[in-house]
Amino acid sequence: MAEQEQQSGSGDAVAFSAEALAEYEEILTHYPERRAALMPVLWLAQHEFGWLSPEVQAYVASLMELPVGWVEGVATFYTMYYKRPMGKHHLQVCTNLSCYLRGAEEIIGAVRRRLDIDPGETTSDGKFSLDKAECLGSCGTAPMLQIGDGDYVENLDVDKVLALIDRLERGEEG
Repeated sequence: MAEQEQQSGSGDAVAFSAEALAEYEEILTHYPERRAALMPVLWLAQHEFGWLSPEVQAYVASLMELPVGWVEGVATFYTMYYKRPMGKHHLQVCTNLSCYLRGAEEIIGAVRRRLDIDPGETTSDGKFSLDKAECLGSCGTAPMLQIGDGDYVENLDVDKVLALIDRLERGEEG
């Protein structure tokens, strides 16, 4: 429910579930200062709410007794934190040099045409989001993409990425 409230922008109060709050408390035990736990707490918030809306960032700041600007600064600096609602399948195509030279732009073009979205957008049914990623550290298997939080699909070409989308639409693994 909290994820839906955040994605709808209804303005309802944001709060961790009891399970996430317990995980938050556990995270704090690993750090000498509360502020040092900010990155894993933002990761927890993203998993709890689906993305880091301004309301979620304000909630984390309040919970951690940190300035909102500090939380916003970390959330906007790191690309692993989503500042918009994401589709069920978040496709991040690497565009660094190795991937670019081996066809990343063609792969992005095929995904754009197939899903009718541009990088930075989500399909109207909420199933897919598309982004470019600067480097995903898999140069030897370029071109590649990451699905969600870390499933790599390597040695891609247009046919393989279209087949991947078909599998994901059918509910199969990437």
